[in-house]
Amino acid sequence: MSVPVRIRLTEDAAMPVYGTADAAGADISSASSADITIQPGESAAIPTGIYAEIPQGYELQVRPRSGLALRHAVTVLNTPGTIDADYRGEIRVILINHGRSPFTVHKGDRIAQVVLAPALRADFTAADSLSQTERGAGGFGSTGV
Repeated sequence: MSVPVRIRLTEDAAMPVYGTADAAGADISSASSADITIQPGESAAIPTGIYAEIPQGYELQVRPRSGLALRHAVTVLNTPGTIDADYRGEIRVILINHGRSPFTVHKGDRIAQVVLAPALRADFTAADSLSQTERGAGGFGSTGV
């Protein structure tokens, strides 16, 4: 099943591309005219030159590429990043370098992937109490390792 997403590209940008027929995420690339070097422990917002018109009721989730994470310890900082249906600005990807060496992003490098997902809206209601569960208020690690 596919859902139409209108895309406007700058001159240096590339259309998002699915790597295989069953890929959930479409790769997006850097459209920066200059190389961007990210030092260890630092982050940078990488331009993609992509502007999207996402259908109402959906979001584009920006996610890391596993190869960048494994080989270079570079990932998307706010994973998953959400591009809302009413946003019309350029999609930029915040990359962080968790590695020990500087990482340079070149124009055309695949830097992240986007996944189109339904975005349900909650109907928040104030309550004086909540139902009981087996877990209760058990937080981080309360169900074991």
